[in-house]
Amino acid sequence: MTMFKQNKNLLIIGLSFCAVLILSIRVCFAQQNPIITGMFLADPSAHVWKDGRLYIYPSHDIAPPRGCDLMDKYHVFSTDDMIHWVDNGEILNASQVPWGRKEGGFMWAPDCAYKNGIYYFYFPHPSGTDWNSTWKIGVATSTSPDSGFKCQGYIPGLESLIDPQVFQDDDGQYYFYYGGGGICKGGKLKDNMMEIDGTMQNMVGLVDFHEATWVFKRNGIYYLTYADNHSDATGDNRMCYAISTNPLGPWTYKGVYMDPTDSYTTHGSVVEYKGQWYQFYHNSSVSHYDWLRSVCVDKLYFNPDGTIQKIVQTKSIPPADILNSYNGDFESDLDSWRFFEVPDSLGSTATVETTNVVQGREAVKLTFVPPDSTLSDRALDNWDTNVGVNAGEKYTASVQAMTTTSGTLKLSITFGFFDNNRNVISEITKDSTLTSRYQTFSVEDAAPANASSCWIAFRLKGENGKLGAGTLFLDDAKIVGSSDTTATGVSKQKTELPSGYKLEQNYPNPFNPTTTVSYSIPKASFVTIKVYDFLGREIETLVNEEKSAGNYKTEFDGSKITSGIYFDNMKAGNFVETKKLILLK
Repeated sequence: MTMFKQNKNLLIIGLSFCAVLILSIRVCFAQQNPIITGMFLADPSAHVWKDGRLYIYPSHDIAPPRGCDLMDKYHVFSTDDMIHWVDNGEILNASQVPWGRKEGGFMWAPDCAYKNGIYYFYFPHPSGTDWNSTWKIGVATSTSPDSGFKCQGYIPGLESLIDPQVFQDDDGQYYFYYGGGGICKGGKLKDNMMEIDGTMQNMVGLVDFHEATWVFKRNGIYYLTYADNHSDATGDNRMCYAISTNPLGPWTYKGVYMDPTDSYTTHGSVVEYKGQWYQFYHNSSVSHYDWLRSVCVDKLYFNPDGTIQKIVQTKSIPPADILNSYNGDFESDLDSWRFFEVPDSLGSTATVETTNVVQGREAVKLTFVPPDSTLSDRALDNWDTNVGVNAGEKYTASVQAMTTTSGTLKLSITFGFFDNNRNVISEITKDSTLTSRYQTFSVEDAAPANASSCWIAFRLKGENGKLGAGTLFLDDAKIVGSSDTTATGVSKQKTELPSGYKLEQNYPNPFNPTTTVSYSIPKASFVTIKVYDFLGREIETLVNEEKSAGNYKTEFDGSKITSGIYFDNMKAGNFVETKKLILLK
């Protein structure tokens, strides 16, 4: 977390479909980054405790962001396989710090230590309104690594600095480090873990130190990693390191071991788990915004002489980029969609965005970008589509939707009916809370007696219905009647035998963790449907038997595999067809 850098403009990064296919290999078979996408997190501090699990203690970015001053709570995450991460919940927030600033916020990069049955959680937090000159290092304790923490006060006598870190040496002595803005200091902790034993010392020998001190030991060598002040066309902060034969230095600078991410800041920790060393850090690959960051991890390797090899950042496909690359149909069949921005009411001002929905080649993406005081709504509608209806019949308007933006974002569906003169004679609106997984949202209403057509609109709402930052993805919009006859523009469900072989696109897609695969065969055939990964390796056989003519459905459960792009392949006689499946956890 930086003390002196200012916000930058939102950066939108596009990927070509070919590049996405290359990256998708890493989604399936390498460490997926970011490792947590349901919450914006930064500054991960990693530790392995006596229960054998690996825990990370990150800071928490709040959306919509206002720089980094809204950060006011801490969550703990843990894993036992480096793949599946558990959110163990919130352990501390600003309101639980008695000596903290009354305005809250400013709970930046923390750390945790363990001694004699007690977990000590160290966190920076200002005590006054003038936050930059009133930093203190608070201490909360618990008998559990992920719950029950109570604030015990703060370490007395320290300067107004940030980024606490505690290192335990082989002889049991604990050392405390902190710093920021070019200052890095370290010293011994007393047995009570809440006071400095002696005085804090300047860490001598570091080059271009900025913040994010982390000390660890390997094969008798002490390593101090940190973020520098680098900023040029290639990116901003980098991870550097220095080594020593003493936990308090002097240190010998060894260089940069991790290049900039797409985030303005960098901050990391190093830990060994089950014989493998790991580097934890953050980037902004989900939000593409400097102050909405996401936690990542990659393997760390050492040369025979103890120097650190350059980190290869695994850039797996985050949810937003998976959806941006999705090249399946919009699956709507409702004509003439448009984007619009409205200051007052539906349809009052129309602005068509660049995403091509009319041809229906991609999932729809709507984005709120703060600050924009003139925009009170952003939406997608088919207002100009004449979708015929039968008076008195019930109709259901539905859509698949998700968000990659943390926070309370809502999808608002408005469904309405026209008379013959295109006058709105009724409408109904329903709000639903969005999550990071695709879900189907719908609203139902009966066509009034004089109704001749209908329309549907989807809007993104910020927290409490107010303007906010966020991204909405839409797919598979439909208007379906309650009888066997569906609304104009939506395919009628057929009951007769199929005229040919066909493998349908799975639904939903993307999915998590299950999806339905539908297929048709015109005559009795031996049918095989198998699922393969991106490298062509067989994952599961869904169908492998003789089938009579008809329409069929089968389910694929992806709960035991990682997010990524997969393929289902159907063979029946001389018929062969393959579809792309996107698993998004």
